[in-house]
Amino acid sequence: MDTVMLARIQFASTTIFHFFFVPVSIGLALLIAIMETMYVVKGKEEYKKMAKFWGKLFLINFAVGVVTGIIQEFQFGMNWSDYSRFVGDVFGAPLAIEALLAFFMESTFIGLWIFGWDRLSKKVHLLCIWLVAFGTTMSAFWILAANSFMQRPVGFAINNGRAEMNDFFALITNGQLLVEFPHTVFGAFATGAFLIAGISAYKLLKKQDTEFFKKSFHLGVIVALISSILVAVFGHQQAQYLVHTQPMKMAAAEGLWGESGDPAPWTVFAAIDPEKKENSMEFKVPYLLSFLSYSKFSGEVKGMNELQAEYEQTYGPGNYIPPVRTTFWSFRIMVAAGSLMILLAMYGLYLSYRKKLDNKNTWFMRFMLFAISLPFIANTTGWIMTEFGRQPWTVFGLMRTEDSVSPSVSGGEVLFSLIAFSTIYTILAIVLVYLFVRVIKKGPNETVKAAHSNDPFDREGHHDFS
Repeated sequence: MDTVMLARIQFASTTIFHFFFVPVSIGLALLIAIMETMYVVKGKEEYKKMAKFWGKLFLINFAVGVVTGIIQEFQFGMNWSDYSRFVGDVFGAPLAIEALLAFFMESTFIGLWIFGWDRLSKKVHLLCIWLVAFGTTMSAFWILAANSFMQRPVGFAINNGRAEMNDFFALITNGQLLVEFPHTVFGAFATGAFLIAGISAYKLLKKQDTEFFKKSFHLGVIVALISSILVAVFGHQQAQYLVHTQPMKMAAAEGLWGESGDPAPWTVFAAIDPEKKENSMEFKVPYLLSFLSYSKFSGEVKGMNELQAEYEQTYGPGNYIPPVRTTFWSFRIMVAAGSLMILLAMYGLYLSYRKKLDNKNTWFMRFMLFAISLPFIANTTGWIMTEFGRQPWTVFGLMRTEDSVSPSVSGGEVLFSLIAFSTIYTILAIVLVYLFVRVIKKGPNETVKAAHSNDPFDREGHHDFS
């Protein structure tokens, strides 16, 4: 059994599964903070009820996300010990800070927010959820600081065959981080917003708590529209940055094999043959790739064959072309999902402002339930394109994937842990969906009932998940 391939499959599966939960936590934390802010400012109980109801889903998701994150980090030492040894001195600082934010700051203020509804003043309680929202966002910053080093290594020196950090400021001002962080975070905000809008659309179709879910839908589509547009803006900036720092990734994402083109056309569709290193059935838009790369209708974009020759001169013999089909199509699926998100959010906001969220638009409301999946599709395919497009490197230009695995771990051991982790994740997914569905079916009025319960735990904390 190919140990490297099995380790890659395991890391991919655990990372993708973990990243289902991360953007939901980041997005819901922001929206709940906005809801509670409206409650404090306007004094309307409806906004308090909104914060509590959506807060239940946030807490369930956060708990499962923490578990999946621990398993993901566990793999660094288990399957990728050579990689961990190489980057440990660089990754130590950002991952330690992230742990402080995630396990100390976030957990502390989540606890205060859960139990503090009747114990803290409104403003102090509001501050708690904003600190949670800030903590979740900054956790993403430090994780992306580590990932950005893998994409564009900066602030380090090689000592005894290991990368050692010598400039922390360079690490956190990495150009890759400055374009990757906003793109990822606004994608997370859109994920939480579409989750709220989609669930609200479902409840409006069922004609349950209509005023409550109309307000939730309205807030959701506002955040969804703003976030989706900003995702596209920063995604465009990231692509232009990668043209200079990882041109092979962008050439693969565009299916560009041949010599440099100036101006370069953008390939909308192509049947890619990586064996022959050519495409067939291509549909291209002239000049567009140069415009997307340089914001003007001229500019050279190098092809993979030319870059392969350059990389061989720089790094030595080897195949430096990533899996082209995967990189090409994941990029297009991401863009298609993101474009559809913008259109749906625009139309949803129009209907909400015109007060047309009624039975005449049931087709749209049903589609919004499906639209919950769009940010997850965009997030996942975006990360697939980012990580596959960097191959064969674990750390670009410094360490190859085949040199990163643990030398003492066999293929059979990796296969066993892959099956074990997949089983655990399947169970967690079933539990999460069950709890989500149960909370959604009961609706927001369960929180009010809990307030009048004889159980002081429910009466004061209002956090019953049943």
